[in-house]
Amino acid sequence: MALSFPTGAAERDTWILARRPPRNSLNPRQPYGTFAEVECGPCGQVEAVATIFLTNRECPFRCAMCDLWRNTLSESAPLGAIPEQIDFALRRLGRASTVKLYNSGSFFDPHAIPPSDYAAIAERVRGFERIIVECHPAFVSEQCAVFRSMLKGRLEVAMGLETTHPQVLEKLNKRMTLDQFADAASFLRRNDIDLRVFILVQPPFMKAKEALHWAQRSLDFAFECAATVTTLIPTRGGNGAMEALAAEGEFASPALELLEEAAAYGLRQRRGQVFTDLWDVKRRGECAACFEARVERLREMNLRQVLKDAVFCGVCQGAPGGRIEGTF
Repeated sequence: MALSFPTGAAERDTWILARRPPRNSLNPRQPYGTFAEVECGPCGQVEAVATIFLTNRECPFRCAMCDLWRNTLSESAPLGAIPEQIDFALRRLGRASTVKLYNSGSFFDPHAIPPSDYAAIAERVRGFERIIVECHPAFVSEQCAVFRSMLKGRLEVAMGLETTHPQVLEKLNKRMTLDQFADAASFLRRNDIDLRVFILVQPPFMKAKEALHWAQRSLDFAFECAATVTTLIPTRGGNGAMEALAAEGEFASPALELLEEAAAYGLRQRRGQVFTDLWDVKRRGECAACFEARVERLREMNLRQVLKDAVFCGVCQGAPGGRIEGTF
């Protein structure tokens, strides 16, 4: 059966949009989510993080794997709404040294976060040592430096690299090349802004047997771009398009062992922090006897940034996460 996914960018947008379920109904003056978490800080200490999911306009890019649009608005939030959302969140969150202002798109997209709100946002986060926002490389510009100049704490920009596999990256419909990513990373470095990189583990259009190799290459590329933090994200479904691709054999969720091997490789490089995103990790065909212990091992590796001994399982007779010693 021929793959129905189009080859042209505009046609891909249409294909992806046609398979979307409805978006959620949101209050433009409240964040759609808040939670307190802990994370290994830049000096190796475990620190408290206040995470705020801002409600704002949908990202203009239609990435095949994205489900973040489900919690976005169809139009820009009113002026002053974003600072109001931050006030709402901080009244409910405890003390923290780092704040994540995640907005399901690009912080420096003027249709998402109005530049006229920057000063008010900076005032709200003046008590934090680190301020982390996310942005598509296309929106990395002088506005980043303008916002950084308003902050007391250190700015970190998270960018989705996704994968260094050139054909897969192009099919993801992200409208970005590796050269464009590297240029944006260079701009951040010149302006004394830290870089966090998101990497998809086994994205669509990639065979499982190739996924570890490309996760490793993507980690290498991120560190070559001077990333201080990388986050490995197990690619998930739930946006309509991914289910359609799964039905055509073009997507499957990665096995837990793949996450373990990718995380172990990244930590062995000792070139920056390596986190594994565990918030949506589910036991899909994994051994029930060792699954929770393996996830806890990854959680400890996130917090301590050291490679922990692999979990040996007497039921499945395996030691997942310890089989592959390096790249191939």
